Amino acid sequence: MDKHVSVLLEPSIEALDIHEDGVYVDLTLGRAGHSAEILKKLKSGHLYAFDLDERAIEQSRERLSGISENFTLIHASFASLKEELESRGVSKVDGILADLGVSSPQFDDGSRGFSYRFDAKLDMRMDTSQRLSAYEVVNGYDEMELCRVLRDYGEEQDARAIARNIVKARAKSPIVTTFDLVEIVKASKSPKVLAKKGHPAKQTFQALRIEVNGEATSLRQMLLDAPDMLKVGGRLAVITFMSLDDRTTKQRFHELSTIEGSRHGIVLRPEEMSKPRFSLLTRKPILPSEEELAENPRSASAKLRVLIKTAE
Repeated sequence: MDKHVSVLLEPSIEALDIHEDGVYVDLTLGRAGHSAEILKKLKSGHLYAFDLDERAIEQSRERLSGISENFTLIHASFASLKEELESRGVSKVDGILADLGVSSPQFDDGSRGFSYRFDAKLDMRMDTSQRLSAYEVVNGYDEMELCRVLRDYGEEQDARAIARNIVKARAKSPIVTTFDLVEIVKASKSPKVLAKKGHPAKQTFQALRIEVNGEATSLRQMLLDAPDMLKVGGRLAVITFMSLDDRTTKQRFHELSTIEGSRHGIVLRPEEMSKPRFSLLTRKPILPSEEELAENPRSASAKLRVLIKTAE
């Protein structure tokens, strides 16, 4: 099995406060790092785990079967969390975990087209059965759509120039590989920007991956559904790596855990205030320890936020 180090493993498992007879959901199975630790703590409980990557599901099935049979693997987006669980007779759970990082094997397998470090056909599909890939986005979206994707999902300052140059380049011949795209991105940036630390195509590749896999839409849908699926005392733990995902998660958690003190400009009396049904485990996100950072540099940008359901 490909080596993959699960980020914030101990803090996230501790945050879930796992009960041996509980029902838990891992929304991002990956190579089962978090799922394996959850399963080890269950006796009569059950684990449901989601992933869009069929290869990850098959590899993880073998690993989890060596621990317990109390699990169900679901090949679906976590945007369909509510629908998939309710179809299996599950309406309430004790804990939900989402690790929003792309698993290392996906980045390290050059043939998947996720990485600017390997020359491969533009792809970036987590679910290889879906039609939309990075190739279709790069060669099919108009200039305005490309600019929107790069700006909104990559926070790319040179989004307009990159989009314009993509359209110019593909007019001559299709943009087929990751390295083809990298060269276009480099040609769209000033020498001053290119001299900065970090790969110049990082934000472009991030933006395309999010668009191809519908990540932003899926996250918003999950953050709408997951809190209501928790039992009282249940916890939702979300690990983010990008400012975009962390901002979305933070805003949603704040909205759910804040007392409404006024409405439409009318100041309410204390007894009229609607009390929140959720609270935050910590006001600030949990970050990787120095030991984890030394062992796994990829954890540097990780943040763990945890929401607890306090009332129906």
